[in-house]
Amino acid sequence: MVFDSLKKFVGGSDYSQAEDYVEIDLGQEERKSKVNVRPFVLRKFDDVNDILNSLREGYTIAIIDIANLRKKDVIELKRAVAKIKKTTEALEGNITGFGENIIIATPQFAEISIPKLPQNSNDNSKLNSY
Repeated sequence: MVFDSLKKFVGGSDYSQAEDYVEIDLGQEERKSKVNVRPFVLRKFDDVNDILNSLREGYTIAIIDIANLRKKDVIELKRAVAKIKKTTEALEGNITGFGENIIIATPQFAEISIPKLPQNSNDNSKLNSY
């Protein structure tokens, strides 16, 4: 009773019935939910940029063939792998070598499991941690 007369005196409207909604579109794009496993061939040092851009997207697991660059120039290969490693670590991902010619780099959500090799095994060339 007192409130009704106070409402009429102040504004005269019933606030419980007057609801205004404002929709705000923040312009956020819907992110992809699928993981992309993408093969790359490292033929020259400049090919690293495509690999790094894909890793930065956050949904790409890169399988990198380094055989061509290994045959051409080992120093360029070391620079390329160091750059990929640095970016992968900055993205909190993993990078591991499989065999002599394959490197796998993953984003943060993926983990590379390396099986434990027996201690008396001399064949450690299959898996390399970078």
